[in-house]
Amino acid sequence: MTAQQLLLPWPAKALSPNARGHWSKKSRAAKSYRMQCFLFAKKAGLVAPAGRILLQLEFLPPTARRRDDDNLLASFKAGRDGLADALGIDDSVFVSQVQIGAVHPGGAVRVTLSPFKAGDQV
Repeated sequence: MTAQQLLLPWPAKALSPNARGHWSKKSRAAKSYRMQCFLFAKKAGLVAPAGRILLQLEFLPPTARRRDDDNLLASFKAGRDGLADALGIDDSVFVSQVQIGAVHPGGAVRVTLSPFKAGDQV
């Protein structure tokens, strides 16, 4: 199976581990983002490769401000769950690879799914 790619919206500020908002605001944002990612994946017709899946995430930030890749990955948790829901899998089969790309108006997350092979660099 070849790699499948999808462009998802940028996660809401409330989903950042550094956000200091009320828990209910974060909960609503997580539920909304999870559903958005689910719908984008369903519309794109993504199919889960057999076995473990290499989940390559390229974060395309809305501004040139410096960001930590670990915070970006944590902000994307609801999105990752939405992808897993759409694929009908448990998200424990994902092997994540994170990078920060060029500035994109409004921000986006480019997701690439491919079969994970032992020895792949992560």
